Amino acid sequence: MRLLLDTHIFLWWVTDNRKLSKAVRSRIVEATEVYVSSSSIWELAIKVKLKKLDADINQLAEEISNNGFSELPITARHAAYIYHLPLIHRDPFDRIMIAQAICEPLTFITCDSLLQKYSELVELAD
Repeated sequence: MRLLLDTHIFLWWVTDNRKLSKAVRSRIVEATEVYVSSSSIWELAIKVKLKKLDADINQLAEEISNNGFSELPITARHAAYIYHLPLIHRDPFDRIMIAQAICEPLTFITCDSLLQKYSELVELAD
């Protein structure tokens, strides 16, 4: 299985946060490929800058490869797909990750149940 991790899921993984269930941890470990969107690092950089998150943003970016994950850059195709998405969710970071999941295709692991309305590719972290 090929996975795309939502920002919270990635952050919980690298910080070994208990909010990430054993079932989701197992899915990540067993996946054939795990991706982290460049938009996640962008989102985290903003949170660090606004002091909503105490972290080293450069270290977080390095954690993608340190954990055997692959970075998923935002392409023009991903950005253009935003046009086709209904306005279910207004967060631009979530919307670009949904577009990436649909375009690639990848199973998108998130804790935001509202995002399930976009695609069967969206799965809740349980």
